[in-house]
Amino acid sequence: MQQLRRLFTLLYVFSKYRLDVFIPTHLLPWYLRLAFFLAPWRLNSLAKRTPKAKRLRLALVELGPIYIKFGQLLSTRKDLLPPDLAQELAQLQDQVPPFKAKTARRIIEKALGESVDTVFSEFESEALASASIAQVHCAKLTSGEDVVIKVIRPNLETTINKDISVMMMAARLMQRYAKDGKRLRPVEVVEDYRHTIFGELDLMSEAANASQLRRNFADSPLLYIPEVHWDYCRPNVMVMERIYGTPIGDIEQLEARGTNMKVLAERGVEIFFRQVFKDSFFHADMHPGNIFVAHNDPQSPQYIAIDCGIVGTLSDTDQDYLARNLLAFFNQDYHEVARLHVESGWVGQETKINEFEAAIRSVCEPIFEKPLEEISFGLLLLRLFQTARRFNMVVQPQLVLLQKTLLNIEGLGRQLYPQLDLWTTAKPYLEQWMHTRMGPKAIWKELKRQAPAWIQHAPHMPETIRNTLITLGQYPQQQQQVRDKLDAIEEQMLQQQRRSKHRTLGAIVSALGLIGLHSPFLWGYQASMALIALGLAWIVTRG
Repeated sequence: MQQLRRLFTLLYVFSKYRLDVFIPTHLLPWYLRLAFFLAPWRLNSLAKRTPKAKRLRLALVELGPIYIKFGQLLSTRKDLLPPDLAQELAQLQDQVPPFKAKTARRIIEKALGESVDTVFSEFESEALASASIAQVHCAKLTSGEDVVIKVIRPNLETTINKDISVMMMAARLMQRYAKDGKRLRPVEVVEDYRHTIFGELDLMSEAANASQLRRNFADSPLLYIPEVHWDYCRPNVMVMERIYGTPIGDIEQLEARGTNMKVLAERGVEIFFRQVFKDSFFHADMHPGNIFVAHNDPQSPQYIAIDCGIVGTLSDTDQDYLARNLLAFFNQDYHEVARLHVESGWVGQETKINEFEAAIRSVCEPIFEKPLEEISFGLLLLRLFQTARRFNMVVQPQLVLLQKTLLNIEGLGRQLYPQLDLWTTAKPYLEQWMHTRMGPKAIWKELKRQAPAWIQHAPHMPETIRNTLITLGQYPQQQQQVRDKLDAIEEQMLQQQRRSKHRTLGAIVSALGLIGLHSPFLWGYQASMALIALGLAWIVTRG
């Protein structure tokens, strides 16, 4: 019932803000075009008074956190959107309407168990920023440190549960009926997103993420993470150091400060690859509303990241395959790319590598040796997706956050320094990582790590080797036993099939006899009795 109510809400908002203008109706069948033309929402006068870009933003805000986050992701892709739409959606990054300061104060006091005036010497009632999940208020601790207080919006879980329920229903339908449903694994993707979005509602988890990222980049000129004040953190309230910097989306102010935009863009790429491959722990919500640039050295700009509620991790196996795939892409070694996809299980083992290689080459060859301003990574992903459909490539849910983050990074790069060559910037880092991972030092480090376990098991090695040799010696005999059992099972199945055929034939003969009894004119009473007897005898003797 909740799913249906939420669906009606979605349809209501869709018609209220006339979002049908974003649907390319010319691509639809004639009957759907006619349905859109006759739809009652065309009588809505809002479209005449409000620009469509603003209507989309208002609709996403009304629908809630999940849709606001979708708008945030879209806002980073100014290369794929009209300027007015990108500018309007950018307001979703930190200009979502705030909830009342009285409500925020009540939530803080209930969480901390103390009055706001007791914990803080200053508290600003007006929100500094307001986003889809939480809003932020400035304050000062009684010890004198400037801080910000992040407060989760009230009653969010109910709305999110309804949206996830609708998304899961759609995912199950897609997985069951859509042509590519099983390959795309939509249920797993939605489940992964559910885990991610509810993780954002736990500010203790976000505080832990921020502390981990801060340790990973301690004393780094690349990235600064504000300090968390753990004594004042609760699941719905978090207090952390207040930072001062220029929003990364404010290009005019960055240029006015003399920021080296080329270095800034390159460092963004380096931060991404370091988080993914060195730390295997990456900030996965890097839209412009969460990224600032420190004021200390414009020629050597340092990033400041906030809002660490969404982070991603990769296993060693995923790291290895991803790095080798990217390096093969950079080296235009499409045969290696195809081979790695088959080896990793991302496409089926039956895939013909040469055919897959040719398909990848046709997608990737045009993108190299061009500046970033001439490359649309979004278009590349679309073409790779189309290629994937031909080869039944399975969607990897663990890589969805990584893909989203890479899209954010590309969007930032386009805004900061359109001439940035993403590939040239990333390739040296990946080569260095592979050398570190596979080089002599890495091997020696792994040997040292494994040595205690080897020493511990060394006394048992002779017995283990002896048991292994005995097992290997018995292997041919065990194989013969397995073959004999399989032959016996096969013979039993054949016998059962023969019995089944005999029973079926006997039943048919008896049925013909019964039909003759009810209709003697067919073949007479005596013949019918004979058929029944013959059928029963066949079943008894052969079945």
